Amino acid sequence: MAGSSHGHTPAAWTGVTIAFIGFAVAGAFMVMAEPIGFWAGMVIVLLGGVVGAAMRAAGLGQPKEAHPVHQVSATAEPAGVEG
Repeated sequence: MAGSSHGHTPAAWTGVTIAFIGFAVAGAFMVMAEPIGFWAGMVIVLLGGVVGAAMRAAGLGQPKEAHPVHQVSATAEPAGVEG
């Protein structure tokens, strides 16, 4: 996936970073047995998705036509097959 620039956009990095912070917050409050804090962390996780989608809509994501769909050749043999 690295060759196709998958996820290498400001929208992707920002959305994932916010979601990760929310995951960490929810995990910490779950260990502390505080349900309100846990649900606040889950809201932050959802906020990461919303922010990422909004940034993509604003043009900071990767356009759909940025790279073609990878095609697999019908003549390729599976790994380990000797011919």
